[in-house]
Amino acid sequence: MSDNKGVLIYGEVDGENMSSVVTELLGIGRKLADARKERLSVVLIDKNANACAGDAITFGADRVYVIEDVPADKYEGASHAAIMEKLCSESVNPAIILLGQTINGRDLAPRLAFRFDAGLTMDCIGLEIDPESKRLLAQKPVAGGNVIATYSMKDDRVQLATIRRKTMEPLTPDESRQGEVTVVPSGVDASAVKTKVINTVREESEGPDLENADVVVTGGRGVGTPEEFETHITNGLAKVLGAAVGGTRAAVDFGLVPEQQQVGLTGKIVGPTLYIAVALSGAIQHITGCAGSKNIVAINKDENAQIFKFSRFGIVGDYKKVMPPLIERLNQIVS
Repeated sequence: MSDNKGVLIYGEVDGENMSSVVTELLGIGRKLADARKERLSVVLIDKNANACAGDAITFGADRVYVIEDVPADKYEGASHAAIMEKLCSESVNPAIILLGQTINGRDLAPRLAFRFDAGLTMDCIGLEIDPESKRLLAQKPVAGGNVIATYSMKDDRVQLATIRRKTMEPLTPDESRQGEVTVVPSGVDASAVKTKVINTVREESEGPDLENADVVVTGGRGVGTPEEFETHITNGLAKVLGAAVGGTRAAVDFGLVPEQQQVGLTGKIVGPTLYIAVALSGAIQHITGCAGSKNIVAINKDENAQIFKFSRFGIVGDYKKVMPPLIERLNQIVS
């Protein structure tokens, strides 16, 4: 049996706060650690890491490793991999390492798997512990999202997984939780940095952020034209609900909505309380991007549309006839 114990989360830092994906990682990490009867730890590698340590404990961590003497101002893959390798070999020795399926997580996870000669499952939507072997069981979509496969590591070395956003539930924050915060030197200098970030350009969009919105209205190819999309969705239902606006891959391809607003397997992953799907068929590639929504409401004139299989509520009808009275009634309610 391996000497590796516990679950370690790579916690990304955004400014002076933890990235939202870290709370999701802490939620599933807590369940995995409890199933193994082991500790849940988080490592924060950033010059502002100490400011986030208390939040990590509040959301479920037992111990937080704070590494602030980083050789680069922003995330840099080679140096973070070196820091993680040193931390794991000298201080933590985890059985499981979890990262977000983010730009940084997708870059760092394979580096760590190579350094540890370990198994890695990426883009997971479900994790659990095998009750007999205590190894990680990781679920992820394959075959374009048509099949959910379960992966298990064949030995007891460290197991790695990246988690798709909006597929795991954060714990309710508990201000009374107690934990340990340990400041650890990075152990690396500027020579560990192999790349340099020249510039960062943030996407600019009007309205709520799509990935973090509580309400999302998404239109499909069936909306027809950019003008109709603008009238019925962007300045219609989404505006009255204060919702973020999304589109399917087909809607993007036909110029109905910008690419950065695409929801789906090759777009953004959302998990709002309310997701309204307008004139879209419900292809599995799109469902992959919104399956974490708590309530899906579909509007489609085809009663056999696939989207109705995933919806809590469905309206069968032409969106051009359904949307105007719906928007009018909602305006009366919110005004």
